[in-house]
Amino acid sequence: MGLANDEVIIRMVGKLTLEFTDIDQLKVRKIIEEVLYKYDVVPKETGLTTSGDTEDKLQIYLVVKKLEGLSIETLKNYNREILKFANYLRKPLATVTSMDLRMYLAQRCKNLKPGTTNTQMYILRSFFSWLLAEEYIPKNPMLIIKATKEPGRLRHALTVDEVEILRQKCKSIREKALLEFTYSSGCRLSEIVDINKEDIDWHNKTLKVIGKGNKERIVCFNTKARYLMKEYILSRADDNAALFVASKGNHNRLGGRSIEREIKNIATRADLGKSIYPHLLRHSIATHLLAAGMALHNVQALLGHSDPKTTQIYAETSLENVVYEYKRIS
Repeated sequence: MGLANDEVIIRMVGKLTLEFTDIDQLKVRKIIEEVLYKYDVVPKETGLTTSGDTEDKLQIYLVVKKLEGLSIETLKNYNREILKFANYLRKPLATVTSMDLRMYLAQRCKNLKPGTTNTQMYILRSFFSWLLAEEYIPKNPMLIIKATKEPGRLRHALTVDEVEILRQKCKSIREKALLEFTYSSGCRLSEIVDINKEDIDWHNKTLKVIGKGNKERIVCFNTKARYLMKEYILSRADDNAALFVASKGNHNRLGGRSIEREIKNIATRADLGKSIYPHLLRHSIATHLLAAGMALHNVQALLGHSDPKTTQIYAETSLENVVYEYKRIS
């Protein structure tokens, strides 16, 4: 089988991997190879390409990253950002220079925060490092481009009192269960969306979730969340397996945007004078657990952070935490 056939197979498997989460890559590749066995694929000659050779290499790269365990959402983000770069530059990857990348990043990130800019840089850095390792390019033009310096400020969590105000402003049993579970479990938004009722160990108040990089971990939730979730499930008339479902229509699984909207509605009624969203609740429980004396490595395990430095961000030295620690120790 020719080189062109191999590239077509890799691109097809890559496309299918992005569209379907449970695809068996080896099985699909074998089927395509059998279909193409008696054929030779000949590349179509075109006068001008929109993105050089980037799309071909990108599909191979995404397949490699899929095999390394990256989530579908991460792969889609990589695909989107690298294609933006390719469509901006429109030249072969082997000829891309550091100045090309600087000009692109200056245009792409001019209105973005430093943290978001660094994410764009990380994606390109990963892609070009892989290209160099596979000998598709003679040198890595991202090597001399440094990350943007981010402000060293601490993130501010909700106070315990503010969390209680949010609880008081919930109207429905679903709002109460959703808020309490989101806060007490510290789950990511995408993790909450994927939870099914059967995943929950009600006795131990734990469940398994699949986090970033398809890594499985155990998360906990409090007694209040258990009570509210049971009440919520009993109030439902649907047979959907999802933990949280829409209150109207076909009672489909509640998506990420719907959960954000529910939390925002509660926050609007609470009128705390700040933007409140699911990740802030995750941040808040982490801060509260650290303030209560839980070891950093245990909070790291609960949140699913691979790097303890990420968890350390939550250990903010607020006046409330200082007073609490002083009283606890003295």
